[in-house]
Amino acid sequence: MSLAISPAARDLMDNWLRHARAILGAAEATVDAYGRDVAGFLAFQSQHTGGTPGPDALRTITTPDLRAWMADQRRRGVGARSLARRLSAVKSFYGWWAEREGFDATTVLSMRAPKHQRRLPRPVSEGSARDLIATIGAQDARDWVSARDSAVVTLLYGCGLRISEALGLDAAAHPMSDTLRIRGKGGKEREVPVLPVARSAVATYVRLQPHDLAPGTPLFRGIRGGPLNPRLIAKVMEQARMQLGLPATATPHAMRHSFATHLLDAGGDLRAIQELLGHSSLSTTQAYTAVDTARLLAVYDAAHPKA
Repeated sequence: MSLAISPAARDLMDNWLRHARAILGAAEATVDAYGRDVAGFLAFQSQHTGGTPGPDALRTITTPDLRAWMADQRRRGVGARSLARRLSAVKSFYGWWAEREGFDATTVLSMRAPKHQRRLPRPVSEGSARDLIATIGAQDARDWVSARDSAVVTLLYGCGLRISEALGLDAAAHPMSDTLRIRGKGGKEREVPVLPVARSAVATYVRLQPHDLAPGTPLFRGIRGGPLNPRLIAKVMEQARMQLGLPATATPHAMRHSFATHLLDAGGDLRAIQELLGHSSLSTTQAYTAVDTARLLAVYDAAHPKA
């Protein structure tokens, strides 16, 4: 779809995206999302003003202009959470632009996002996590495929990895040591401990799989030897949770949530858990304390029902 954006405004946006990619180390998927969000905003302003505003007009954007865009987004069915993300991208763009050219972007930067209820992580219980891994390890008639799927999910739960981080591991990561260096979102690196059960699961997969795992190639492979598609792990998780009668929230990412929640249950330090998960902000990790509190309240209500 062709968006009505002035060439000068598009050049500005492209320079900002290059900055986000090269200087800030933003992931490609994040850069793409930023580009879509800001391009949509600029296109709306063209429609809103009846022209294609250039940098001079965009620098003097007003609060009513911003509110008109936000109202249009809501009319299109964009939820509060998604609109907050889009506004964040617009603010990031204006913040970079204002710093670069020295103008006052307070109107944009002070605009408040719509309130939305923070969605709490939905972990599975420790027993369910073990059952999921065991069930996944017995799903495929090909031993190496079952071992592969089990190893991936074990890393998600045992090391708190994102699915992209697990599937992004290089074959050189095997044999695994006591720690694993992970490059997460934004290129941020962290070290995570590797439990013996996770090392054993990966070793079993490597021993059974038929492909040449040369350094510089993916550790986890598809049937034909290419990189393993994350949708396949989502599919085996879906099959396993249906067999076990678990809710639809029992996804690959839920295993990472479970890792953090169970560590917190065991007395883990919130700062340490933040480091293990690779969260940039402690406030992101603090969501797990809300999960813990919610579970305690549920137990209390069950034990002490209201009259």
